[in-house]
Amino acid sequence: MKLHVDWTACDGRGVCTELLEEVLVEDDWGFPVARDGQRSPTVPPPLEAAARQAVDRCPMLALKLRSR
Repeated sequence: MKLHVDWTACDGRGVCTELLEEVLVEDDWGFPVARDGQRSPTVPPPLEAAARQAVDRCPMLALKLRSR
């Protein structure tokens, strides 16, 4: 699965980086960026449940999971 961030909706609250810290970090302004530098990072199978939780809890509905 790939994690997509809608940059027009994200306001950098950091919920996703707390729930998915193995995949995302906050940039200098608090917006999520992939640890590996990908625009839409790959979510390893063991972290798919955490990724779904991050998508569900995003207050701005800025995250989506997409199949590869």
